[in-house]
Amino acid sequence: MRYLVLFSLLVTFVSNSAEHIDDHYYQTHSINALTGNDGYSFIVLGDWGRNGHFYQKPVAKWMDIASYQLDAEFIATTGDNFYDNGIASVSDPYWQTSFEDIYHQPHLFIDWHPVLGNHDYRGNWQAQIDYSNVSRRWEMPSQYYAKNIALGNENALLLFIDTSPLNPDYANEPKYLAAYTQGSQTQLLWIEEQLKSSNAKWKIVIGHHPLYSSGKRYGKTDAIRGVLEPLLEKYDVDAYIAGHEHDLQHNQIQGSDLIHIVSGGGSEVRPVSTYPFTKFAKSTGGFVAVTLSDTSVLFRFIDHNGNLIYTHEAQ
Repeated sequence: MRYLVLFSLLVTFVSNSAEHIDDHYYQTHSINALTGNDGYSFIVLGDWGRNGHFYQKPVAKWMDIASYQLDAEFIATTGDNFYDNGIASVSDPYWQTSFEDIYHQPHLFIDWHPVLGNHDYRGNWQAQIDYSNVSRRWEMPSQYYAKNIALGNENALLLFIDTSPLNPDYANEPKYLAAYTQGSQTQLLWIEEQLKSSNAKWKIVIGHHPLYSSGKRYGKTDAIRGVLEPLLEKYDVDAYIAGHEHDLQHNQIQGSDLIHIVSGGGSEVRPVSTYPFTKFAKSTGGFVAVTLSDTSVLFRFIDHNGNLIYTHEAQ
């Protein structure tokens, strides 16, 4: 009996110590000026699955801290979830080495809502959907899907779309014919119906390919832009969030209210430049935190060192 009591005391001590260490960690590791968790927040990560290489691990660390500070509801991805050639099955070791072992921190065990990128189509893209039946936090019901969010007196509509089948640039790309030959009309009709029938205060679309880029693909996005931009403009979409470019960007076209965000700094990074539509562009690892309220949508860009490097608010 005495040993049982001692063991119970030891377990209690260790448990309390762990809680103290955990609390201390988030008190001493924080992102300056990342305040205001009274809205509905989520984190957007893109171009990330590289077995922990490049900036993937430090980005994961600061995502966890941001999620703690903002009490984030979920994590969205902008695609290219597994480099270089996607995954083979739901039991592919990449699930462990590129996802489970990297994003293991306590505040990353919330829902993940991914979209597919072009590199995901080099492998078994259906396995990424099927992994939703394996992992509680991986929530990808289909290639494209909607999420409705209640915001007090208002609401928001988020569309998670699959841009590879929509991208005319892939018509002659052997690596991506499995995507492009699926056709685009069914998905485009679905996108239009979702936007047309929504009375949401905020409409946000999340996909892989950007419509404008201040990075590597500057001047090379005309094809996908011609497909998507008319729909997004017609139905007053507030923001289009993409990846594909390995950096962080905010682009704004003169005369348009549509906000173009690129969150592709999940691991490897590439150079960026400044163009007439560039509001912000930086070649850095990192992610974007989005906070929605009845009156505003706030985008905060955080780099792999835990610095808040850019903020944009729309009302």
